[in-house]
Parts: sequence; structure tokens; C-alpha cells
Amino acid sequence: MTFEQKWLEYDYNPFILFNANGKIISVNTEAQFLLGSTTAKTLFELAQTYASISFGFKTTFIELEYGRYKFFGLTVGYEDEEKIGIKLYQAPSFKLNTKKPEGELTNIFTIIDLCIATNSINSNTHYSKSYDPTIPEVIINSNLLIKILNKMYSCVSDNAEVETKVFYRVGEHIKYEEKKYSIFSISICAENIDKSRSDELKNLIESSNYYGEISSTLTINIPMITS
Repeated sequence: MTFEQKWLEYDYNPFILFNANGKIISVNTEAQFLLGSTTAKTLFELAQTYASISFGFKTTFIELEYGRYKFFGLTVGYEDEEKIGIKLYQAPSFKLNTKKPEGELTNIFTIIDLCIATNSINSNTHYSKSYDPTIPEVIINSNLLIKILNKMYSCVSDNAEVETKVFYRVGEHIKYEEKKYSIFSISICAENIDKSRSDELKNLIESSNYYGEISSTLTINIPMITS
């Protein structure tokens, strides 16, 4: 690998090169992580959409979001009909200065059950659970997680049907100190979510150095640090 190739390989911004049929020819390290949050088909179609009309390179400023990734622009380039490349520019995010979470080895399911029990007091809300039992105990600040989960449950209207899911983020990872960790999610699904409280929840999650997804469900994504 040449020096110039190393610059591309370790660039903070994901780069993918496709052939004419949308098959990936090459990716840099960051793009491999991105492909855990979206599909090659989606990115190939994005490249086709924002490519210049004639051969060459075109940069477009556009806000995009795929899981924990947020972008403010992209460049698409092609010099023939055989290959097309796309590079996406990451917006500054928690990832730039995130410190490795500290805390104690914690049973996530015990914490969730505690929060459900607390929030079910004097409530007509019905709670159900779907847990992946293979997720181990992880190092986390349990008091902080309880605070976040209680805020998530407070966004759900009374009399609602609420399902709490715990599952692996297949293919997604995060790096701390050059070591890669898998990610799992705690997701709260309900029909009636009070969006007026979602900004408070988002700020709480981000200030805690985790990342969340707030849409029709409320999700916190947590690195699987076990030692």
C-alpha cells in the first residue's frame, strides 16, 4: 500500500468504489463501519443520484444520516462507465471526542426490569419485553443508564402498549483507543411517543457520550465493553 493509499484507507470520511453494476470494488476502513448502518445498494443509488452529468467529479452539500453517522456533504466521481466512487463527509459528532465509557460490570436486563417496575407504578401502561439473552454483562454507569431509561419511558403516553427490545447491532462497531467494540441497542417501541420530550432525551443521551435514535421508537446504542 502506497503512502497516498494509506491516507485514503485511514481517512475519517468513508469512501467506496463501485463497478457499473453496484458491486463494491474497494472501501476504506471508515466505510466498512458505515456499511453496518446502511446498505451498499443505498450508497450506490446515492452516488448515481449525485453524480455529474458528464465524466468528472461533483461535490454536493446535503445532510444525511445513517444510524450513528451524520454527513454534511459528498463527492461523487467517475472517469468512465466502469467505475464510480463516492466519498461522504462526516459532520462533527460525539465520535470525535468520545471517551471510553466508565462504570461497573452491569446486568443490563436487571437495570431495565428495575426501570419498568418503577414506571409501571400507578400507570395503566402495559409493558412487554424482547431480550437477546446472549448479551453479556457490560461496563456502564448504571445510575446514568437508569436516568436515560426513565427519561425514555417518560416519553411514552399513559395507557400505551410498550415493548422494550434489547438486541445486537449486527455489523456495527465503535473504536476506543484503537480497539473495536460491538454495539447493542435498547429500544422502546410504542404507538404514542411524546415528541415534545424527545429533545430533552436526545440531549441527555449525547451528553452521556452515547448515541441515540429518536423516531417512531426510542433507542440508545451501547458499546459492548466487558473488561
